[in-house]
Amino acid sequence: MPQSLLLRLEQLSPETRRRAGGIVFTLAVQVVFIALLLSMAPDIVKKKIAEMAMFSVSVAPDEKPPTREPVETKASEAPKAAETPPPAPVKAPPKPVEKPVVELPPVEDTTAIETTPPPAPPAPPAPPKRSYGPPDLRPKTGMYADTPRVAGSGPNGEPLYAASWFREPYDDELAGFLSTVQGPGYGTIICQTVAKFRVDSCQIVTEYPQGSGYGRAVLAASWQFLVRPPQKGGNPMVGEWVQITIYRGTKPEDRRSR
Repeated sequence: MPQSLLLRLEQLSPETRRRAGGIVFTLAVQVVFIALLLSMAPDIVKKKIAEMAMFSVSVAPDEKPPTREPVETKASEAPKAAETPPPAPVKAPPKPVEKPVVELPPVEDTTAIETTPPPAPPAPPAPPKRSYGPPDLRPKTGMYADTPRVAGSGPNGEPLYAASWFREPYDDELAGFLSTVQGPGYGTIICQTVAKFRVDSCQIVTEYPQGSGYGRAVLAASWQFLVRPPQKGGNPMVGEWVQITIYRGTKPEDRRSR
């Protein structure tokens, strides 16, 4: 060993020198082991070297390996991706089609027009009136015949005449008063004639059946009776007494006697 190497080893610590000796010993063992392996397998190495020597490639003397000519790139065959495509022509927007204008006739203002209301439907015919009380006893031959007298007299002995209706009472005018009595019957009263075909100072004369209340019912309804005053010589005698009978469901044989 060189002198310098020995000096360096002596300068090392004992621990380091032990490690260095171990490493050297390990390397020496590996070298001996490799030499043994090579001495034990000389045939395998020689066979491989022989096989490798037998392989050869023969090349004909006249033939030359083809040489690849450089491919010339034409300018026309340049990649198209490098070329910038021309801008597409911009199409002008189509012109809007003008629709024909349809003129509508002016709308008339119907609110200002006064509409005539439709005519009212005709009123239903009035129900036929029932006949109550004394009939019109005037002779049909003349308008100025005398009014006949009837049996009986006024409160103070005045002559008593048969009443003649100026307007017969309606059903609804008598219904409320006759509703207080039951069954058929009649009531008779005497009244003094006054102006405007009205009667006054009425009194009960008789009723049928007795105690039925027909007399009171007819007396209560007398304020709405319209009766012509008796006539004599064509002259109306306002203030004279007349006899009025209201029937319901039954009538005497001779109505003039009532």
